[in-house]
This record gives sequence, structure tokens and C-alpha cells, in this order.
Amino acid sequence: MSAATPAETPSGARRIPAGRKVELASYVNEHGQVSVTQLAKHFQVSLDTIRRDLDQLGTDGVVIRTHGGAMSPSAVPRIETAVDVRRRMQAGAKDVIGELAAGLVADGSAVMLNGGTTVLAVGRALRDHRDLTIATNNLLLSSELNPAAVRDLCLFGGTVRHSSQTTVGPVVFRSGLTGGEVDVQCDLALIAVGAASLEGGYSGSNLSEAAMMREMMDRASEVAMLVDSSKFGRRMFAQVAELGGVDYLVSDAPPPADMARALAEARVEVVVPAS
Repeated sequence: MSAATPAETPSGARRIPAGRKVELASYVNEHGQVSVTQLAKHFQVSLDTIRRDLDQLGTDGVVIRTHGGAMSPSAVPRIETAVDVRRRMQAGAKDVIGELAAGLVADGSAVMLNGGTTVLAVGRALRDHRDLTIATNNLLLSSELNPAAVRDLCLFGGTVRHSSQTTVGPVVFRSGLTGGEVDVQCDLALIAVGAASLEGGYSGSNLSEAAMMREMMDRASEVAMLVDSSKFGRRMFAQVAELGGVDYLVSDAPPPADMARALAEARVEVVVPAS
């Protein structure tokens, strides 16, 4: 009997690509971060094959494609990550959330949006809206907006956080004439957070950003929390609000049963894709 080729399993049965991709994703998730060379050696396939598999898994949001390898999405939220990496995490889910959140925005309304790449998806989804007033601390949002949709775009000042491309400071604007604070109020605040759980509510990793999100919520007539389903059941350092302290929860999939019951009891409307 001839020796097994690299495309075969140790038992001699030819490995199908779909099966390898499932095993590859599991391996990446188990090890956190791996290189193309390490994966090629482990799965006994060529470097080009591994690169193609990782490219596809990265596009699907299963792993995060990095230069020379890949990393597990579950490992990333525990540390501050660069915006370009965050853009690739759960990209499909963020697009779904963006479209759903845009459906809550009325033409001619004033909207506050915080930082984060989920909010960038919202900005793209507002392309067909008109006459919006948008206030944000997200330095990247302007490049995602259709200029025809926006009457005024206002950026909150403060300290720039390069890791998240946001400003952190008070949710206020100052008069150009007197230098005094101008009170602002919006119709809707769209707030993206890093975690949501029954006990911990909505939370994020940075204390200053969490405080700013809370202030945005306090200046809004209604609040929609944007949470992709991979963040359900998790708790991060700084709480932004309790689970029932918003009007809407927008996600790419329904929350776990215990969260769903608590949200229903608190009269929070859950906005997810139609089944």
C-alpha cells in the first residue's frame, strides 16, 4: 500500500476541503493565534491551501485573518485590538445589525452614535436617509456616511484614543460666541457595546468610553443597544447600563432564553432578522 499523500488523513481516506476547514477553525479557536506554517504542517497541506482556507474563514467571520496566520475571535475582546482587526470580526453580523438599526432612524431626526465598527455598519446603512443630524465621537464615521443623508455631522471633542479611533470627553458642544455649553438632546442614541449578559447588563472594556456612552443615552429620547450575538452572555469591565435600561436591543440573532425573558419583562423590544 502506498503512503498517504498530504491531502489524505492518516487512515488513508482523502480529506474533503469542508471537513478540513471545520477542523482548521477548531484548531485556531483552541490555540488562539497560529501561523500559516504551523497550520500547513499540522494539516499536512500546502501553504497556499492554508492561505486560501484562512481567507475564506476570515471572510465568513469564523477566524480573524492576520499577516502570516490567523487568530480566534473569542480571544480578541480580552485585549485592546486595532480597528482594522475589529472591522473583520463578525463582519456579516455587523452589516445585519447596521441595516436593522437604520430602520429605527426617521428622516429628519437627530441621532447620537458612539465608537466601534458596528456603528460604521450603521453609517453605511443610512445611505438612503435624508436630513439627519448626527452627533458622534467616532472619528471614522464620516467616511462611511452618504453626504446626501446628513444635514449636520457633529463630533464630540476630547482625548483621541488611537486604538478605537474615538474621542473621549463630555457629551457637550460649546457656543462659538460665549464659550458656554450648549445643551443637546437627540431623538435616538445607537450605542454599540462589547458585551451583554443577564446579570451584567451592557458593558465595555474602557471606563471612560462607558461613561460617555451612558451620557449619550441620558441625552436621548430613545436608546437602541447594538450587540452582535457573539457577545451575549459576557461581561466586561465597565457597565454601561442594566439589561432593561434601553428601548431596543438590536442583534443579528435572538438572545439566549433567559435574556429574552428578562428583556420582555422590561419591555425592551428585541430587533433581529425575521426567521
